Amino acid sequence: MASLDGKVAIVTGSSKGIGAGIAERLAADGASVIVNYTRSDGTADAVVARIEAAGGTAFAVQADISKPAEIQTLIDASLQKFGRLDILVNNAGIYRTDTLESLTAESFDAHYALNVRGLLLTTQAAARVLPEGGVIVNISSGLAKSPYPMVHVYCSTKGAVDTLTRSLAMELGPRRIRVVGVAPGFTATEGNAESAKGMTDFLVAKTLLGRVGLPKDVAAFVAYSVSDEAGWITGSTIDVAGGMIF
Repeated sequence: MASLDGKVAIVTGSSKGIGAGIAERLAADGASVIVNYTRSDGTADAVVARIEAAGGTAFAVQADISKPAEIQTLIDASLQKFGRLDILVNNAGIYRTDTLESLTAESFDAHYALNVRGLLLTTQAAARVLPEGGVIVNISSGLAKSPYPMVHVYCSTKGAVDTLTRSLAMELGPRRIRVVGVAPGFTATEGNAESAKGMTDFLVAKTLLGRVGLPKDVAAFVAYSVSDEAGWITGSTIDVAGGMIF
């Protein structure tokens, strides 16, 4: 029996990559899923189609959570379509290389607007309607604890995400709402195919299990995190990285 029957989940940035994998896994486990996208409705519709073809329930919603005015649209869509919200997965984010020489104020602001402010304001809006037993999952990165100098700003945003995971868990704990952080290692996604070109062997060599991670690897742990079986986990960020240290 699916462990998430009757639950409703929002997965931000879920039209591709890790987010799409999470959306598909939660739907396979019985949740009704809001597939969030910023620009490409075609890829979001494809995720919804795959979920429905497998017997699940999903609905695509456009909202750019780097823009505060659009965040409530996402929460309202869950309530209007499914009548409730039980799970929020804060997956949306951007990743740009930025050495000390190349980083700009624009890149800094773009990273923090989505990866940190967007995550926190989306959590704020969701927390207003989450019931007791609700779960928030923040997708972090191994780069938060093991930063790399080619991506100063991105690494710092994920450090902020880990801090927020702890502080949000402290505030929401009395309401029996859990907050769990998940830190993937190097994962095969559409975005990484270009950004990690020529570095795959180097990154795999740093991974104890000797392979690239897949979206389904991360999705499996997220599915566990939001299930009742993980009911004693909150405020922690867990590495799901095959033993990788960046």
